[in-house]
Amino acid sequence: MSPVEVRVFVNERGITVPAGATALDAVMALFPDDASGIAAGTLRLTDSRGLPVPADTIVVGGAIFRVVAARERLEQAAS
Repeated sequence: MSPVEVRVFVNERGITVPAGATALDAVMALFPDDASGIAAGTLRLTDSRGLPVPADTIVVGGAIFRVVAARERLEQAAS
């Protein structure tokens, strides 16, 4: 039987989201302003190791996401 809900972590805060939710859904549930920043490209998601994660990634139990500045896009805008 598949789980109905999944526990994940965003910026070290735990949240339970419906199974099939995306990483962006998890961010939106805890940090709506950060979710807007991700959608706008000024912020991005990484995993627990700091590797980039697409916002539409389907979450799995125990996943850890961090919201960080999207420096490379900010640098391009300044050029």
